[in-house]
Amino acid sequence: MAVTDSPAATDKDLASIAEARTLARAARQAQTQIAELSQQQIDDIVAAMAEAVTPHAEALARLAVEETGYGVVADKTQKNLFASRQVYDFIRPMKTVGVISRNEEKKIVEIAEPFGVVAAIVPSTNPTSTAIYKVLISLKARCAIVISPHPSATRCITRAVEIMAEAATRAGAPSGSIGWMRTVTLEGTQELMKQRDVAVILATGGMGLVRAAYSAGKPAYGVGPGNAPCYIERSADLKKAASDILLGKTFDNGVLCSSPNSVVVDEAVAEEVRRECVAQGAYFMNQGEMEVLAKALVTPQRLPNPALVGKSAAFIAQQVGITVPEGTRALIAPLTGVGRDFPLSIEKLCPVLSWYVVKDWREGCERCIQILRYGGMGHTMSIHSRNDEIVLQFGLKKPAFRICVNTPTTHGSIGLTTGLDPAMTLGCGGWGGNITSDNISPKHLLNIKRLAYEIRPAATNRPQERTAARPPAESAQPLQGIPAQTLALRIDQFLASRGYKPPSADTGADAGAAARTPPSPPAEPRSPVPSPETPLSFVCEDDVLSAIKAGRTLLVDERTIVTPSARDLGEARKVFVQAGWPR
Repeated sequence: MAVTDSPAATDKDLASIAEARTLARAARQAQTQIAELSQQQIDDIVAAMAEAVTPHAEALARLAVEETGYGVVADKTQKNLFASRQVYDFIRPMKTVGVISRNEEKKIVEIAEPFGVVAAIVPSTNPTSTAIYKVLISLKARCAIVISPHPSATRCITRAVEIMAEAATRAGAPSGSIGWMRTVTLEGTQELMKQRDVAVILATGGMGLVRAAYSAGKPAYGVGPGNAPCYIERSADLKKAASDILLGKTFDNGVLCSSPNSVVVDEAVAEEVRRECVAQGAYFMNQGEMEVLAKALVTPQRLPNPALVGKSAAFIAQQVGITVPEGTRALIAPLTGVGRDFPLSIEKLCPVLSWYVVKDWREGCERCIQILRYGGMGHTMSIHSRNDEIVLQFGLKKPAFRICVNTPTTHGSIGLTTGLDPAMTLGCGGWGGNITSDNISPKHLLNIKRLAYEIRPAATNRPQERTAARPPAESAQPLQGIPAQTLALRIDQFLASRGYKPPSADTGADAGAAARTPPSPPAEPRSPVPSPETPLSFVCEDDVLSAIKAGRTLLVDERTIVTPSARDLGEARKVFVQAGWPR
């Protein structure tokens, strides 16, 4: 018998879909208003939200742990404060309205435009800190936002967003600028991401959710899995390296994607590092214990078991039947390989580390690449070394976009202990199937218009006007007209060739006789014999006829007077040659 969804589940899906549509529509209406706010108005709204949520950092952390069962209250409090203080301090001076830069040398003016309504997917592992962070960067970019909480973290996320929305409204944010789904289902979240009113998606969560975001037909910022390897080179401060890795792995019980997942250590210092790890609360498992843990922690889909995600090392050991010393902070599994035959080589999201010993930094380099390829491409890793050349080689060779040097990956990747842009969403670039490798900030929610002034003239493809070639001395002389006497003589010759005779001074009997005398036959036209290099000053039809008869051409220039009939005939018979043109 086929199993169908219950009516209650179907009704919840429909309600979630309807809510997604309503929230997206309201956000789109608010977007037209928030886009018109000034920089000062935007800054006042963002400041009010950060100030309002900061005093609730611990209460929100406690609510998140109670609701999700993941992490540590003190560490979640620190993450909340990181979002409301450090992220805020970073974005506060950013210009996100109007002209944001001028390049006088290139004559380019850059103008910021908001991307549009943001659909923000918030995970259960870092619920309240991610919500705080995404609301701040969205409003800073003048983007309205609609949040879809993880179903298992709805209450704590809702509370964080409510605090910020109330503060934003008091500071002048338009109604609908910040929305959040109260009836959360997968169908509702998918509907939100596909809504026409949504312009961009900020997706933080599992790979399934990120793939859904990328398939929604909208621009999307997503993240990939971490599985960060941590390499300890023989020149490192070994005590600090061990401390950094354990601190990063136990911070909030390892739920951040950039949390350390493997220790890769040089053979020459492996035993000393092992002693340091044990002294600081690590427990090295034997083969039997690793097999038991692998069966409980790793699902058939090669994902960490949600029942053990974000739990302490002591709790996990107790659940799987491993006896560990009191005060154990992390479980370490010595492995010899990476991949499906080594289940504990995956991203674990809890205080469990794999352990690899290598001959030198070159072998360590290859091992780190293997780990990243098994689920962490483009994300994060760390190197602990005092040898700057080896550090640089790791930077050149590793397929990770955040390589933290001598600091915990958890803290360094998000900009807590490094100079990276403070963020709770970390792009993995092309290696991780993401559109960017950046730590996401308000600048990723802006489109930039550019005024570009001409700084060099455009070349023309039109042929240049051809002019007759003249000797330099002649070209410098002023243009001279045809002498009147010469012109009169040529006109008389032309009229005579047509049978017309100029009238004499006498107008009496001689004039009458001349009128009665039949015209004499036309005189033979005089053929002009110009110098081959001297353009003619005047051309009549007879000149053209003579040239045609003699098989000659006539050299002319822009000063030559050509009668209309001569021009028509000459151009038709291709008699004319323009001075300065090739013949």
